[in-house]
Amino acid sequence: MKVTRFAPSPTGLLHLGNLRTAIFNYFMARKSNGKFILRFDDTDKRRSSHKFVEKIKEDLRWVGLDWDEEIFQSDHLDRYDNAKKDLIEQGRLYECFETKTEIELKRKMQLNMGRPPVYDRAALRLSEKEKAQLRIDRKSYWRFKLEHELVEWNDCILGKQSIPTESLSDPVLIRADGQYLYTLASVMDDIDYEVTDIIRGSDHVTNTAVQIQLFKTLGDYIPDFSHHSLLVNFDGKAFSKREGSMDLEGLRNSGIEALAIVSLLISLGSSKTIGPFDNFGDVLTNFDLSHLSKAPAKLEFKSLQALSQKSLQRLSYSEIEKYILSIGVPKNLTESFWEMAKENIFVRKDLAKLWKTCNRNIVLVSSDPDYDFLKNALKILKDFSLNDDIWRLWTEEVKKLSGRRGKELYQPLRFALTGQNSGPDMNKLLPIMVSIGLKISE
Repeated sequence: MKVTRFAPSPTGLLHLGNLRTAIFNYFMARKSNGKFILRFDDTDKRRSSHKFVEKIKEDLRWVGLDWDEEIFQSDHLDRYDNAKKDLIEQGRLYECFETKTEIELKRKMQLNMGRPPVYDRAALRLSEKEKAQLRIDRKSYWRFKLEHELVEWNDCILGKQSIPTESLSDPVLIRADGQYLYTLASVMDDIDYEVTDIIRGSDHVTNTAVQIQLFKTLGDYIPDFSHHSLLVNFDGKAFSKREGSMDLEGLRNSGIEALAIVSLLISLGSSKTIGPFDNFGDVLTNFDLSHLSKAPAKLEFKSLQALSQKSLQRLSYSEIEKYILSIGVPKNLTESFWEMAKENIFVRKDLAKLWKTCNRNIVLVSSDPDYDFLKNALKILKDFSLNDDIWRLWTEEVKKLSGRRGKELYQPLRFALTGQNSGPDMNKLLPIMVSIGLKISE
């Protein structure tokens, strides 16, 4: 059984980049009848917000994701305290005192000498007396002492990976203000909740070497890692919640279909053809991490819009009935309204506009060159019984009486009825308009 987790930081809105990670973890768990955990990485008390917790949950539910367990890292601080003690006892966590300015100066000096800008472990050479003296004026922070070795793992997307840890700085696990950083907190929670698979963006590849050593130090197993390519926008830049790149709330408000988003993100950057799925069952059947490319996946909003339109138009009547009723369409007309409307909409909100068209007041203007023609045509329409063929029968009669044909016949009639030169099939639209009663005034 697979156990996966999605671990957003509640410091902003979800965007398509991190939703893609959530989707991969969700379908990995569901495909194995496993467990999907929603974990909020909220140890940053200053930036974390309950408002964003609720927004993230709302967005996940909107796209169709559910979870088996919901946890908060802020509830596990005692567990992290114990891990800190354990690491100190093993000689793998050490206290440091350098300021940011001092660290940056060291980095510049190393670069100038042609050396990699790796922390020099100067804090390990401090005596207890020196540490005590430094504590008077400074707050300390804590680094994890890496074993210098070649860390290897078989990535489920990228294949065999290896990172020499001597090329890395010993990572900071605990800040000077006491905040446990992602690296330690995440590993401890993955161990405690027995996470079997970690799927995340390729920008975390280097972190994996550090975390594998932490798993070995604090636990007795190492989960499988998968690093998918980053989602980039048209300019090739990675999506970021700080830049407001296609956040879920904005997409929902703009009318993008949730299933279209899932369909796109599950297929983008893979060898599979991108197209709308009809339901989550189809998505689950087609989910396969091995089909993902290593190259960044480029997303264009126009592609998402087009896919959303296709997804909307493929909805069955039963899937859209509730929404159609909500805009005021009578129950007896909802099915015929959907058949008329579905090929003429981009987003759901367009249905309300079409219903308004059905109810519009038809105003004849005496200065209109087609005034007499339209007045006589609409007068004739009142004599026709309501049926599905009313548009054809009516226009044939108008054609006989007026002598008009082609564009001269149909275009003025359509514009008078709908106020538009193009739009839905009049064979489907006119029966609906007649059934609710035409409103004609001069």
